[in-house]
Amino acid sequence: MRVKEAAAGGARRHGDGRWHHLACDGRGRPLAFTLTGGNVNDCTQFEAVMARIRVPGCGPGRPRTRPERVAADKGYSSTKIRTYLRRRGIKAAIPERIDQINGRIRRGESLCRLDKAAYRRRNLVERCFNKLKHNKALATRYDKRARHYQALVTIACLRLWLP
Repeated sequence: MRVKEAAAGGARRHGDGRWHHLACDGRGRPLAFTLTGGNVNDCTQFEAVMARIRVPGCGPGRPRTRPERVAADKGYSSTKIRTYLRRRGIKAAIPERIDQINGRIRRGESLCRLDKAAYRRRNLVERCFNKLKHNKALATRYDKRARHYQALVTIACLRLWLP
């Protein structure tokens, strides 16, 4: 049985771009990513990216799958994501959107505290994206097939891990 594969970039019609959803470590190295169509919201891919994180330890045993802290922008500020992080015991450095702040004030609830020092480290993800875009084929998105483009992103991520 042949399955028709979605296009990954190349000639875009009607704003059909591709998005990378990426998690990186404290040094700006990619840990996990997913690729989606350009019309997919960031917050819908949060759990998928978090599920792909695997950091092997020094000795035997299972790899680590839960980070200490997550720093993200306002696009990831939803009740579902905050509940997911709280349930897994992960600290969040995610600012609230203005509509969420107004809703909390209206209901008389306390505002979420934002660890500004941790939030400043969010730029590591942005810098990781910039490093990935040093690969011309990745930045220009010439590949038409999703699996080819995903292979290219994987190779670019591996290159960032090399010394």
